[in-house]
Amino acid sequence: MKKINDISNLSTLITYHRYMFSKDQAEILFKNIAIPEYIALEEIKDSLENGKVYLKVISDNMKISISKASKIVTSLKEKGLVQWSHDGDGSEGTYVSFTESGRKIMDEQEKILKEYYSEVAKKFGEERLISLLSLMSELEDIMSDELKKIGGEEDE
Repeated sequence: MKKINDISNLSTLITYHRYMFSKDQAEILFKNIAIPEYIALEEIKDSLENGKVYLKVISDNMKISISKASKIVTSLKEKGLVQWSHDGDGSEGTYVSFTESGRKIMDEQEKILKEYYSEVAKKFGEERLISLLSLMSELEDIMSDELKKIGGEEDE
């Protein structure tokens, strides 16, 4: 591991660690479904109202465009994990609901993640992990704000 003695090394380490987890470790944890698909399924599960959730809600909760959400849901539909339909003539929005296969893959994935993170928490310490996640969340907010500045967006 590089010595953290200047901002250049620190930024490289942060980028490296985020990339390596999402690339290498995630491939081990997510064998049957991509991470964005899993996150979308989690959003669907958490936002289900009357057995369905609108694409706009998924998009808003994942902080992605409707177009990106649509691509993810299309992939989930092609895999038979969700049904995608609309109310009336479709002008009121489209919605997504789980299929039995979708529920099954969510259960399987949640079991894998629960087992993995239970072991991580045991070895790292649950309180330390909670503290780290809280700090990471704060860091993500600051990083997001700085990216908005670079991108020229105004703070809301």
